[in-house]
Amino acid sequence: MASLSPGWVRYAERVLGRPVTPHLCTARSPQQVMGSLVKDYFARQQNVPPEKIFHIVVAPCHDKKLEALREGFFTALHGARGTDCVLTSGEVAQMMEQSDLSVKDAAVDTLFGDVKEAVVRRHDGVGSDGHLAHVFRHAAKELFGEHVEEITYRALRNKDFHEVTLEKNGEVLLRFAAAYGFRNIQNMVLKLKKGKCPYHFVEVLACPRGCLNGRGQAQTEDGHADKALLRQMEGIYSDIPVQRPESSAHVQELYQEWLEGTDSPKVQQVLHTTYQTPEPCTDSLDMKW
Repeated sequence: MASLSPGWVRYAERVLGRPVTPHLCTARSPQQVMGSLVKDYFARQQNVPPEKIFHIVVAPCHDKKLEALREGFFTALHGARGTDCVLTSGEVAQMMEQSDLSVKDAAVDTLFGDVKEAVVRRHDGVGSDGHLAHVFRHAAKELFGEHVEEITYRALRNKDFHEVTLEKNGEVLLRFAAAYGFRNIQNMVLKLKKGKCPYHFVEVLACPRGCLNGRGQAQTEDGHADKALLRQMEGIYSDIPVQRPESSAHVQELYQEWLEGTDSPKVQQVLHTTYQTPEPCTDSLDMKW
């Protein structure tokens, strides 16, 4: 089960425990990986001590703030927190309005000096998803020698629950699902506990319609999600050209120069994590669903 959604991970650890946590993907979330990139790779590039870098992340989700505080997500190499501050996109928009700032006033830079704004690329998916598509293609190729180009999502119970299958000669080889929102998550967990979950991989996101619909996004005056803005963001995102990570020269460069190969101990140390089921906590950071 995917582990990129901090709300889902916290719910799994704090409430569900076993038998769910052993099924969580060990890959760190994008925010955690970026923290390692900034505090280790970028710091060495710039010859700056990691503790001298203040790393700010802009996210559509309030739960990313809690994720940044997790003790286990300090950068393993230097003992420094990978993300020092998380601002939601709604908070940034509010600050810009109050200060009369425009996005056009800010220059766009990158970890790689030869990448320009005009060649920004995205992963597969309509917004916050994409893990399912990447894992599905990789599994199809590595396990069955099948090269998958187009992926067809089939809606089942509702618009936030989809199924993807790989079939050959009438046999289902892979069965993946995308489950967004806690209604779908709870149904999936119930099947898992009963030993009746038919899926090899599930892309789980806590927010209905995914992270673009996160509670940290700009909202209407009455505190509801701005549906028109959501549709606009989905349209803008879908217009960005797709580049699969395995075809990126920069990804290959990072694996060789920074991570010392694709199967090195450093890969496990920097890109993967573990999950626990701690004792019930009553501090101010605890969440009740």
